[in-house]
Amino acid sequence: MKYTEPIRKNRDFLKLYRNGKFYVGKIMVIYVKSNKTEKNRLGVTTVKNFGNSVSRNRMRRLIKENYRLSEDKIEKGWDIVFSGRKTVNIPSFKEIEREMKYLFRKTGLIE
Repeated sequence: MKYTEPIRKNRDFLKLYRNGKFYVGKIMVIYVKSNKTEKNRLGVTTVKNFGNSVSRNRMRRLIKENYRLSEDKIEKGWDIVFSGRKTVNIPSFKEIEREMKYLFRKTGLIE
């Protein structure tokens, strides 16, 4: 990812959860906060009760790939965390893409 760095530290996730704005969709929740730099920082989490580790990792990979494909259209200078919600089955690539576009429009990061 060209314009994005990963969020790795737990304190950065907690700071974003406490102080950032969040928007809820059917498949995932997005937390956003300005970071006053020229790069975005991305974190992806899933809830523990979303199936087994294979399902959770697949959900994370699908979210990251959708983000990578739409990275050029997103404003720079934001901390972004996607949190996958509990669903009956693993959503498809297209469902995640649709949900992500909806959430980005809702946050105002994309037009």
